[in-house]
Amino acid sequence: MAEDQGKWVLGCMSGTSMDGVDAAMILTDGEEVFEFGATGFRPYSEGERSVIAAAQGKWPGEAGVAEAAEVVETAHAELISRFGGVELVGFHGQTLAHDPGGRGTHQVGDGARLAAMSGHPVAWDFRSADVAAGGQGAPLAPFYHFALARRTAEGPLAFLNLGGVGNVTFADTTKFSPESDGALLAFDTGPANALMDDFCRERTGLACDYGGALAALGKVDWDVVNAFMAQDYFHAKPPKSLDRNDFAGLQQNIRDHSDVDGVATLAAATIASVKAAFVVHGKGFERVLVCGGGRKNDHLMAGLRAALSQTVEDIDDAGFDGDMLEAQAFAYLALRVERGLSLSAPGTTGVAKALSGGRMSLPG
Repeated sequence: MAEDQGKWVLGCMSGTSMDGVDAAMILTDGEEVFEFGATGFRPYSEGERSVIAAAQGKWPGEAGVAEAAEVVETAHAELISRFGGVELVGFHGQTLAHDPGGRGTHQVGDGARLAAMSGHPVAWDFRSADVAAGGQGAPLAPFYHFALARRTAEGPLAFLNLGGVGNVTFADTTKFSPESDGALLAFDTGPANALMDDFCRERTGLACDYGGALAALGKVDWDVVNAFMAQDYFHAKPPKSLDRNDFAGLQQNIRDHSDVDGVATLAAATIASVKAAFVVHGKGFERVLVCGGGRKNDHLMAGLRAALSQTVEDIDDAGFDGDMLEAQAFAYLALRVERGLSLSAPGTTGVAKALSGGRMSLPG
């Protein structure tokens, strides 16, 4: 395929849920998305997940980090080997710690090592340059959301990602480009699946609250939810971003709750944090496309539809793959890294101006 028609790029994402690695191919020139290609998933074993979980919150050189890196790199290399026709790989790695304005951001996994293991050029380390320039380093999917919104031939469109942490992108495609003033506003909304998954795993041994069945049986402790929503984060203006473990106090406050009441309260906190984001920033956005694992939680989706004035849809119903959206996003960003295009802007991470970043590593 000619250079100006794009490349087939394989994006890989290992998220804060730590369930495994998603991989998805797209044909893109880094501005438009021409085609969607093959996808795949490589789950972490319980042993592998425990190694990554033990390294959460740690920084380079600390105990357990090297072991987590080896797990992440090996899993990615195994998954990448299943794909053909790959011209470039986007490798996000696994976030262990995120502290913009403090120690920085830490995604474990060496792109140079993965390039050698896979035999493909690899774009990686997407967040560091943004954080070094004073940005939040997150969220990074909004530029891809803008490209998808352009494909719908609509006006303003909101994307709500319910992964381990929730984040929202308000994309106004009446603007010329994602870097244009007012084209994008994006930030982390609060917890999504991470706290509920951890609670379910600890209490029941289940990986998550499948379909929201447990939460639907429980009673919400509104005193806990209201105290949670009183935190400064929810009243701060964007840019703002979160670490997976920023709301450990919420888990402490439901220690004495029953299984069903505890997960119901966590779900209510997630819904409340999303509602707060839309009440302040969602004016003019009538349609919300929900992606990430949270869209499969019927209880969560029903709560969002009741809480928001906007139309709330599963992004799959709009013709996109909600399971693979983040992996696709890092495929899109990988080509932007290779071509020196921007990855973030004031409206997405709070960086002073549109900024490129990332690193390229070639095999051999």
